[in-house]
Amino acid sequence: MAVLYLVEQGATLRKDGETLLVLREEEMLARVPLLRVEQVVIFGNVRLTTPVMETLLRRGIDTVFLTVDGQYYGRLLGPESRFGELRLQQMTCARDDARRLAIARRFVSGKLENQRTMLMRYARERDTPALHAAVRGLTDCLARLAAAADLPAVMATEGHGAAVYFRAFRDLLRQDLGFLGRARRPPPDPVNALLSFGYTLLLHAAQAAVHTVGLDPYIGLLHTVVYSRPALPLDLIEEFRPLVVDSVVLWLVNTQRVRAEHFVPAPEAGGIYLGEEGKRRFLERYEERLSTKILHPSSGEQVTYRRAIELQARHLARVLLGREESYRPFLVK
Repeated sequence: MAVLYLVEQGATLRKDGETLLVLREEEMLARVPLLRVEQVVIFGNVRLTTPVMETLLRRGIDTVFLTVDGQYYGRLLGPESRFGELRLQQMTCARDDARRLAIARRFVSGKLENQRTMLMRYARERDTPALHAAVRGLTDCLARLAAAADLPAVMATEGHGAAVYFRAFRDLLRQDLGFLGRARRPPPDPVNALLSFGYTLLLHAAQAAVHTVGLDPYIGLLHTVVYSRPALPLDLIEEFRPLVVDSVVLWLVNTQRVRAEHFVPAPEAGGIYLGEEGKRRFLERYEERLSTKILHPSSGEQVTYRRAIELQARHLARVLLGREESYRPFLVK
């Protein structure tokens, strides 16, 4: 067990010799040898005794504090942090054109393949020429991506794929909310408002994962470094956009769980935004989706989408450190 996850609300982490004890109201939940622990990740209301904190700090065992829903808000980091080497390798990779290009391609290929898989699923139910044409278009984009010689070519292919995908996405909507294609800053219609809101939430989830693993969120490999922009979380969410957010948006719109009345105009900023009730309904479905368990394609274990994002961040860290050969995006079938 390299990572000890503490999720039981009201639990206490104590120390007994060389063993960590997880208790709740004196009930023993787990006993974990300290030698097996490289990191402790705490969700919500979990207490640590002073001897535990002293031991974790002295041994350089990184301890991460997250809210119940996974938002990062701090960590205990001892003097023997392992992050220096990881972040050095991350920076080195970001300045190595060949390595950076290889990983950037994988981020985009994961997004394109998952978008294509989603459209193929819907094509089984709605056998329309538009959906089949979009699937072929995304297949062409994947072929073009494999031949992309530099990052601008990768980004151009990603942009073309997004245009192909969202033209088909429009045909999947069973409620007319004025969606003509992907647009943002500000979102001009309710569907774009839903997509933008969801992608922002997904970015926060990826940023929590990046912090948890110890990577630098501001040094991206697909997205370039821009002041105060979390480039690496933006990289990591690419393959999860269709699986999490787009899926949630389609369900909310097609079941009419969210309707035009749940949006409000913002004259001072322009555009359309979710009202309070709309946000509540979106968040309810979004959290359900993040908590949905799926079979992880590499490990074969059942994990939630939230956990899958963190596993991808850990996988990327191992690639950067040279412990694994190449980055593999998270793909569904």
